[in-house]
Amino acid sequence: MKKDNRFEKIINIKNKKARFEYEFIDTYVAGITLKGTEIKSIREGKVSLTEAYCYFRRNELYIKQMHITPYSMATVYNHDATRERKLLLNRKELDKLETKFEEKGLSIVPVRLFVNDKGLAKVEIALARGKKLHDKRQGIKERDVKREMSRLSY
Repeated sequence: MKKDNRFEKIINIKNKKARFEYEFIDTYVAGITLKGTEIKSIREGKVSLTEAYCYFRRNELYIKQMHITPYSMATVYNHDATRERKLLLNRKELDKLETKFEEKGLSIVPVRLFVNDKGLAKVEIALARGKKLHDKRQGIKERDVKREMSRLSY
């Protein structure tokens, strides 16, 4: 029997601050280990990625400071809002990321969180280098020029 997905809300939570603060070098899609109440809160769209970052501990990748609001319908079995969550990647991808991560000035930031067709929560992470102030100004200038060009085309 086919499942009717017309009424399901599409979840696509972006970290807009990361695109402004960092220059992305490489991106990966990783699974994430969650508790039952966490996935319910994600499906409601109650997630914040603005302060989140990733780090390695014992050759495993973890995400920290990702805020998932506690589920409103849960009782005493609710989750901690900012707990560490393990990210799931292949060993080859983890090794590649870890060697690049050890370079000076590189960090791993979450770019977006989404729910795929199977109903699993995925996190898109990026290996990134922090932008300098003049790079940010250049980005703002380019964005303003694009906006002006689009206004003139109408």
